Amino acid sequence: MEFVSFLILFPFLAAIILAATKDNNARRFVVYVSSAIIIAVAIYYSVTRLIAGESVEYLESTEIIDKAMLCGEVFLMGLIVVLSYKHKKLLPAVLSVLQTGLIIWLELFAKKGEHVHAHLFVDRFTVIMCLIVAVVGCLICVYATGYLKDYHHHHTEYKDRRCFFFGMLFVFLGAMFGLIFSNNLIWMYFFWEITSVSSFLLIGYTKTEEAVNNSFRALWMNLLGGVGFCLAIIYAELVLEVGTLQQLLHTFDGKVLVPVVLLAFAGLTKSAQFPFSKWLLGAMVAPTPSSALLHSATMVKAGVYLLLRLAPLMIGNFAGYMVALVGGFTFFVASVLAITKSDGKSVLAYSTISNLGLITACAGVGTPQTVWAGIALVIFHAVSKSLLFQTVGAIENTTGSRNIEDMTGLIKKYPYLGTAIGIGIAAMYLAPFGMLISKWAALKSFIDSGNVILVLFLCFGSATTLFYWSKWLCKILTHSSDETCDNKTSSDQWVSIGTHMAMAIALCAAFPVIANKLLQPLVESIYGSVGTVLSDTDIIIMVIMLVSMVVIPVIGKFMGDSIKTTDATEYVAGINLGDNGSFVDSFGGSKQMHHANWYMTNIVNENKWHVAANFIASGIIVICGLLAIIQIGGAF
Repeated sequence: MEFVSFLILFPFLAAIILAATKDNNARRFVVYVSSAIIIAVAIYYSVTRLIAGESVEYLESTEIIDKAMLCGEVFLMGLIVVLSYKHKKLLPAVLSVLQTGLIIWLELFAKKGEHVHAHLFVDRFTVIMCLIVAVVGCLICVYATGYLKDYHHHHTEYKDRRCFFFGMLFVFLGAMFGLIFSNNLIWMYFFWEITSVSSFLLIGYTKTEEAVNNSFRALWMNLLGGVGFCLAIIYAELVLEVGTLQQLLHTFDGKVLVPVVLLAFAGLTKSAQFPFSKWLLGAMVAPTPSSALLHSATMVKAGVYLLLRLAPLMIGNFAGYMVALVGGFTFFVASVLAITKSDGKSVLAYSTISNLGLITACAGVGTPQTVWAGIALVIFHAVSKSLLFQTVGAIENTTGSRNIEDMTGLIKKYPYLGTAIGIGIAAMYLAPFGMLISKWAALKSFIDSGNVILVLFLCFGSATTLFYWSKWLCKILTHSSDETCDNKTSSDQWVSIGTHMAMAIALCAAFPVIANKLLQPLVESIYGSVGTVLSDTDIIIMVIMLVSMVVIPVIGKFMGDSIKTTDATEYVAGINLGDNGSFVDSFGGSKQMHHANWYMTNIVNENKWHVAANFIASGIIVICGLLAIIQIGGAF
């Protein structure tokens, strides 16, 4: 209990200290020490809980904390209303007042009685999320100490508000710990709203018109999900007389479908699924650390975390159909749209939306096999995507560009950065890294469940995923006549980037252990005895791929050194100047050969695809929602 309380409260204390710390060296010291403490406590507690094995519940009497949280909700509402009035944004203020008013009404006037047995709950899934938030989240905070120094050196037009930025990063970490440990639905809702407000404030960091508009879009879309969350709590309390997530999961009354649909809607908004994807795309205007922390590694994981928790209640009903179809559709469409982007962060944003869609689809199907695959995707996506965001940020600070077309031959010009981003990209889609194996498990589970639509979404979405990752990776590895340059990335950034690289490789090597010792017991604790998701044959194939990752490059190096080659000039659209990189054009001038990718913008119109995708996804939500109402009607 003490460790859980510490992990929730300590980041808020660190946030207060950082907000008051003006000296850069002192701030750096506080970030390093606070991050090290959080990581150490999280790892120690997680290991002890995994060894113990069983789930635990904490806190049964918390009247003072409940009242403090209610005051916190009023404060958040006041903050949103004031900022909305300042920037003339009506919708966020209305949504915030609505949901906070409903919670106040429920807490003070409408509750039938005290139904909550335990406010906090910890199982293996909680432990997994705890490690992701602590390790990945804190490393990103360490990365930010060096990144923001370079950022403000290059962007003197923006006011230096690093005290605020680091304070909000740690507020966000505390809120995420509170969310994942909460069993009480009202507590979970409180921390859910803190993450929404933290995201809103970080997206608007630069205070430009674009940043402000994008931050308010993120806010109102997440508040819309918050209204759904709020209504779910009210129905659960007043009709089902249920106050915790675990009680909800063990409610067998058909009327439980009402809060499930509402909570699933909240999960879809937080996970940036169509038609709510715009907020995540707009969030890329923020400095890279906030993109890595809030919008790839942790915040958006809050949405899929809730959906995966609800998965057992979504098997074979219209709540599950809604979530699965929206998720599968988002996976496919976002992967297609990623092909059209040359901006590195935009590609990563679409890739995030796409992979969250696949996790969402796994939750919607709700079988043990799909939940296994979904949780595996959560683990590997968090590490790989965080690594990619950080490396792209370092590349931008180093070269002045994050455009993929400007990364030609990056592996030669900046070998360390080229290696880092190469590992990150490989971890997203190549064997034997965990993302590919997890997609394999998802495909197998979709086939076993007989869901043809999801199988098609996964197959075509994976094909387009292969396309955009391959062309980026080849751009980095392609021939370049540029000379090798000195590494300009700060040591603070390399602490995090290097650790993420090591974690990506270590997770790859440890996948069989993770599958058998962590994921399998986790699924069995939720569903009871289930068959193995990956057979012995699958494990053997994974081991072969893992060994091949080491053996094949060694054999290739040996064979390459032993083969005699003869240099030859090639035809390069004109008279070759002898270096296979430049030529004489038809006007007699010298031109450098340039390798360029195809972005299919003449085939895929981003704006039109967004309009169509939002319309289709909205239709799925409305139709499945109406059918769920009909299905619920039979339960009365």
